[in-house]
Formats: sequence, C-alpha cells, structure tokens
Amino acid sequence: MPANSILLVDDDLEHRSAFGLIFKDWGYDLTMAKDGLEAVRLAAKTRFDIIVMDVKMDGLNGLEALAFIKKNERAPSIVNLRGESLNLRTPVLMLTGYGTVGDAVKAMKDGAYDFLIKSEIDYNVLKLKIDNALDHFQLKEEKQAGLIGEGNIIGRSQSFLKILEMVDRIAPSSSNVLISGESGVGKEIVARLIWSKSQRAGQPFAACNCSAVSKDTVEDTLFGHKKGAFTGAVADRQGILKSAEGGTVFLDEIGETTGQFQSKLLRALQDGEIQPLGSDLSEKVDVRFIAATNVNLEREIESGNFREDIYHRFTFKLRIPSLWERPEDLAELAAYYLRRYALRNGREARGFSTRAMSAVMNYRWPGNVRELQNAMEYVVVMMTSDEVTEADLPDFVTSGKAAPRAAGASEESREPMTLKDVERRAVIEAMEFAGGVKKKAAQNLGITRKTLLEKIKLYKLTQYMVVKDQSLADPDEDLEGEEETEGAEV
Repeated sequence: MPANSILLVDDDLEHRSAFGLIFKDWGYDLTMAKDGLEAVRLAAKTRFDIIVMDVKMDGLNGLEALAFIKKNERAPSIVNLRGESLNLRTPVLMLTGYGTVGDAVKAMKDGAYDFLIKSEIDYNVLKLKIDNALDHFQLKEEKQAGLIGEGNIIGRSQSFLKILEMVDRIAPSSSNVLISGESGVGKEIVARLIWSKSQRAGQPFAACNCSAVSKDTVEDTLFGHKKGAFTGAVADRQGILKSAEGGTVFLDEIGETTGQFQSKLLRALQDGEIQPLGSDLSEKVDVRFIAATNVNLEREIESGNFREDIYHRFTFKLRIPSLWERPEDLAELAAYYLRRYALRNGREARGFSTRAMSAVMNYRWPGNVRELQNAMEYVVVMMTSDEVTEADLPDFVTSGKAAPRAAGASEESREPMTLKDVERRAVIEAMEFAGGVKKKAAQNLGITRKTLLEKIKLYKLTQYMVVKDQSLADPDEDLEGEEETEGAEV
C-alpha cells in the first residue's frame, strides 16, 4: 500500500528539517511548507492524509491556516487565493511552544485533532498521535461512505467467523493474545479489533514491528532509555510501553526477536515491569500485549530460537486463515477494497465483469489480503470505465498461472472446507465458465435454473455475476413452467 501523505508546516528551518527526516524515516510521503501561506496554497491543490503544523509563524499563522484548511475561512491576506481547501476532513496536529498553549486550545475548538508542545515532544508519543489520527479519520470517512466491514474485518467463511467469535469473547478480558498467520492475512487488523472491543479502547494502541526495528535498537524502542545510557542519549526517552500506559501494545513479528530482548519482555509480561536502558531501577507499566508472528513458534521453541515461557504467557492463540483457505470471502473483499480505493481517488466503481471476477477468484493471492489491497488500488487507477475488466487487472492476476503458496503455508495447517464452502465455489466456477449465463450454468451443474437462482441468492453472488454483453443474456428471464428436479443439489 502507498505511504500516507503528510504535510509538515513550520517556518523554523531547523525544526522543519528535523521533523522531516523523522517523518520520512517513519515511511510517510512527505510534503513541507515553510509558512502558513504556502500551506493553504498546497491545501487548495492537494489532499493530504494528515497535516502537522506550527501555531506561531510569521505572516499567515497556524490558526489562520487552520481556519482555511478545516473551514475554508480566509484571512485578509488570502482572500484572493484561488481554489477551496481539499482537506476539510483531514486531521491537523498542531505544534506549539510554551507561550502559545492558549492558541493551541483555541485551535482544538476550531477543528484541530490534537496539539503537542515542541519542547516536550516524545517521538513515540508523536507517532502514536499521528497513527491514531489516521485510523480515526479513515474509519469515520469510510463509515460515512457506507463501506461495510468492522475495522476492515470482512468474511463469511466458517473459519473466519470462528475467529470473529473468539475476538468477541476474549476482547473484554485483560489476557494477552498471540495471533499467527501468513504475511498479509490481516493480523494487525484483528489486533486492532480486539483493542477496539476491549475495556482499553479509550487508551492508546501502540504497534511495533519487531522485524523492522534493528536488533540493537528494539529494546530502546520498547523500554526507553535514561540520559547517558549510550552515545547520543542526551535526554531520557520513554519507550513505547510507557507511552502506551493503560492501553494495548501490538508486537508484530515477535518471532524475530533476540534472546536478550525476550528476557526483558518476559518480565514485562509476567510482572508488568520494565527497565529502561541505563537504569538500575524497574518501572511499573500497565499494558495489554497482543503479539503476532508468521513463523511456527512451536518449532522455533524446539530449535532454541524462542522462549517457551514467553509463548505460554499468551493465554489465547488465534490463527488467521490465509485468503486461499477462504475463497468464499475473496469476492466480497475485492469488492470492498475496490470501493474503498475508488472513494479515496474520487472514482466511480460499480463492480467487476464476469471475466475479471473469474481472474480474481482463480489467482492464489500468496500475499493474502495485503496483496489484494494493492491490486485493487492498481485497478482503481487503471480502470477506464466504472466496471473492472480483465484489462484493468495487474498482469500477475490475469496471467492464468496461480502463484505458489506463501512460505509457511502447508496442507496440514489448512482447515477442511465445509459442504457449503464447496457448493458456493461450484456455483461461482459454473457461472464463470458459462460467462454469467444462468441457464447454461445450471445445465453444467445438473440442476434447474430456479435452484441456481436460489443458490446465487443464498450465497449473495448476484452482484458479482452481472452479464454486460446482452447477446449472452438468458433469453427467458421468467421461471414459469420450470419445475424443480427432486433432490437436485450442487
């Protein structure tokens, strides 16, 4: 997925450069403005995912720029500015000095999402506030647009419904949770769903990808350090665990951590205590742990790479099935992400042609939901009409060659399909083979057209099976005179 776009507005070159380097390091698509006037000009041309802006600036100050960005209100110096703000719903995080806290409070009343005092900024806290703002506004926008799915959780397959049932049962507890599954299946999405349904939902959700942080710095990232702990430690720094006090910490790819880190993590899991680097004293911390991995931790324990006592500190263990294991969810997910990216890009998207959906259903998606997301964003950019055709899909989807199963997947780990799963798949394949012609599909299945229509309705396949070529349409749409064959089933 593309990086979130961020507009950084600050008239202090030193501060602007420092924050810019940090935002780039965090992976954001960065645009910088040297003052409020440049910010409003950019806001009239480009929509950003989040804006971070100083309050006190020469010329057009942060409050005046905020009034334009959030309300299209124009200060005298920008009355003649052409264009309207494209960022009315974009979260704005204000930066302020000690002397301007009152202005920052006013900014909150005028639509700012939050504010931070420059001299007291902890970068972990800043990252948390940015991530929470992005999550909050994205979910709000998608709900207003009528997109389905609770926290992007979409699926009706039996294996996935079991996961959602477990989430509902374990979320209200304070127990730690370990989530396993192939890369891209949505482990963090499930973790966030658990958090959103928990008693800690009003507190921070802090995520740390243990494989993305170097092994030398992961302890500092989570536990923090004291001034002088190492070269460059010029001040105390809170780690993610302390910054997320009272909330939930998500440790992604926990299987990639070192034994030394695991020893410190065990103490946090077991006793709720952490010891910052360079400190002789322990500190209490109250967080709930949710961890994720795409490796088999039981095998890692056997090989001595992962501590068994940590493994058992996670009371509940959920395995998220791969997308290939739940093909009955694939069409719904593809339709959801198509609508989602169409909304973001200001495009219209009604759905898929029969052949396009056939290609989507026949591809293995080794990158799982993440790969599907990327493909649907590509489709939204490439589509030449409001319906997705085969020509709009990425080449790897339409090549006709199913991609190999992702590493870590095995036949023995897959749950068997139910009879309903098999039946639904058979209906989909029959409709694809018949080019969407229901009478022909019913003949191929050995059932009546009426039975087929009932199956299409039962499995909610109608929206994916629209025939656009009228020459292929069924010549007789009514069912008069058609009798149901006794015992006919797919």
